[in-house]
Amino acid sequence: MRRILIHAGFHKTGTTHLQQTLRANRAALRPDIRLVLRPGMTALCESARAYSKSREDYDLGLVKYETAQLIEHLDAEEATTIILSSEDLSGHMPGRHGLHGYGAAPDLMRALSVAFNAASPDDTVEFFFTTRTAEPWLRSCYAQHLRASRMVWDEEDYLKRMRSSADHGAVFDLIRPEIAGHTLTIAALEDYSDDPLGLAGAVLDRLGFEAARRAGLTPSDTRNAAQSETLKAELLALNRSDLGTPELRRAKRALIQGAG
Repeated sequence: MRRILIHAGFHKTGTTHLQQTLRANRAALRPDIRLVLRPGMTALCESARAYSKSREDYDLGLVKYETAQLIEHLDAEEATTIILSSEDLSGHMPGRHGLHGYGAAPDLMRALSVAFNAASPDDTVEFFFTTRTAEPWLRSCYAQHLRASRMVWDEEDYLKRMRSSADHGAVFDLIRPEIAGHTLTIAALEDYSDDPLGLAGAVLDRLGFEAARRAGLTPSDTRNAAQSETLKAELLALNRSDLGTPELRRAKRALIQGAG
């Protein structure tokens, strides 16, 4: 019997550092822990994002299908613990495609649960989420939207419009009954600010990873750098311009590279 830990979000909660820290220590986690990040389950992540946008039964069915495909791929895995980590398992980040929250996450977690129960009934599946205080989370999401989409709202307008999306507790209240029988663990970014491994430490806490082995792990130096107010203003101006999409992407890429 294996233990499957599904880290399904949320976006902008220290997930990059968590994933890269685990990735940097893959060899030290072996042979008993296998890590699967987004590149190892791209089809599943894309189907979850598609469902969050469409809410169509067909797309939710694809989530179950791609989960079953992933389980089949991992069937010969000898590790006793498998970590699946991608915030895209909860769908698109709020603010994309008119989404005002993680409303699809309960359905998506149920789909993952159903697929694992059917295709791998002997595995123990548990869910793990990372969170962040509302205002810093909203501001971080806004900065990401400025970079990656044609966000035209100013920051304060975004905070007002999207305030409800920061109520992650309400999402968990909806997720719990959908994954009855499975453990749900929630770790806050702020609670692990002093841990050298950051939220990767929270994952290892949940897994009961031995202290002696943990002492030999090294944190990733990969972190999403905060944007300056000047850069955010320039990105907003570009988003509000009449540039076509290809030209806008090139202009933003040049601006961000210049700021770096």
